[in-house]
Amino acid sequence: MARRLVTIWLGLTLVLASTAVAGADTIAAETDTTVLDWNRHAVEALINAPAASVPGAGQTPPVSLLHLAMVQAAVYDAVNMIDRGFEPYLDDLPRAPRSASKQAAVATAAHHVLVGLGIAPVPPLAPAVITRLDGLYADALAGIPDSAAKTAGIAAGAAAADEMLDERSGDGRYVPFSFTVGDEPGEWVPTSGVNDPFAWVAKVDPFLMKRPSQFRTDGPFDLDSRAYAREYKEVMDFGGNGTTTPTLRTPEQTATAMFFTANPVEMYNRTFRTISQDRELSLVEQARLFASLNLAGADAAIGCWDDKAHWSFWRPITAIQQGDNDGNRRTEGDPTWNSLVPSPPYPDHPSGYNCATGSFMHTAKSFFGRDRDSFSLVGPGATGATRNYQRFTDVIDDTIDARIWLGIHFRAPDVQGAELGEDVARWLDKHFLEPRR
Repeated sequence: MARRLVTIWLGLTLVLASTAVAGADTIAAETDTTVLDWNRHAVEALINAPAASVPGAGQTPPVSLLHLAMVQAAVYDAVNMIDRGFEPYLDDLPRAPRSASKQAAVATAAHHVLVGLGIAPVPPLAPAVITRLDGLYADALAGIPDSAAKTAGIAAGAAAADEMLDERSGDGRYVPFSFTVGDEPGEWVPTSGVNDPFAWVAKVDPFLMKRPSQFRTDGPFDLDSRAYAREYKEVMDFGGNGTTTPTLRTPEQTATAMFFTANPVEMYNRTFRTISQDRELSLVEQARLFASLNLAGADAAIGCWDDKAHWSFWRPITAIQQGDNDGNRRTEGDPTWNSLVPSPPYPDHPSGYNCATGSFMHTAKSFFGRDRDSFSLVGPGATGATRNYQRFTDVIDDTIDARIWLGIHFRAPDVQGAELGEDVARWLDKHFLEPRR
């Protein structure tokens, strides 16, 4: 299929190379929102609940990051086939004529990846989701004047999508794998009776890294150490639910903690759509930004889940309830202690939320060439709370504290998770999507 598309596409290249084509890129580059629109459509299709007014697949953050990386990298490649300003993500793609419609390329690449996800063992999106995407795609193409430029843009997007789906076929997604359940002090046990059904993220082929363990963290502190005892006391004092378990957490700290229970993948993609419009990024810049953000996010998730499987460290609720059995005379157990929110169904170390936050915020810092940048994070929903920031990396400080105040992480997993995300972002900045020389 991919080879047939390339053949058709090369024929169009020859025709358009000698013909001036009208109607391409009819929207001014600085105000074009095609990339942003299809990022939103992809986020909704992957993350929204199946029963939502805009139905989606209800994928967890790490799973949705894998598929967003596929969508946005294909969009980037489709645009770059036309613009040619940067190195491609996937190499086996021909050039498109510069007159090809970038809008048609973006819509086609995003749509075709999303509706093409159902290659076994990966489940397809639900029929209602695909029907909606088909309608959005038809509307997008209807808004572009029929021309050879439109046809060439569609061919470019289809070729990029086909190549991405081929590349990621058999990459480890949805291949069964479970976290190891321990029975010794420090070893992870499910806190809700559930062992993460998406633990297989740990075994997925990376998009950027050489291997999932490339950025292995230093791991948790030894149970008998003073450092572990300090972190233990911090979560015990500030992470309790405040009802059955006392807490020193202030109302402001509670508000920060609860704000960062929002899905980070949805919130960060939405935030950078707003930033893109505020900074008047061109379509080409948007394509590169969202490919960078979600490729880094996907590999941060893979590395994070691999690290969780490696360290298999217990959650604070288990540690504190069994604190008298950890061999540390500085820790005092409390069998009745409970966290502000329930712990997720996977090991403590490192923090998935901070792996994601570190990757997104350090990728943004590299992309814009600076850390200082005024922006806001807005919680989900029409009345979502707003938090204002002056630096991208300031968000990381809040998400580190938030996971402790929620009672679901020790500090080391938060700090090291953010560092893992930063390592992935730096690796991307050094080795991928670079300007052509």
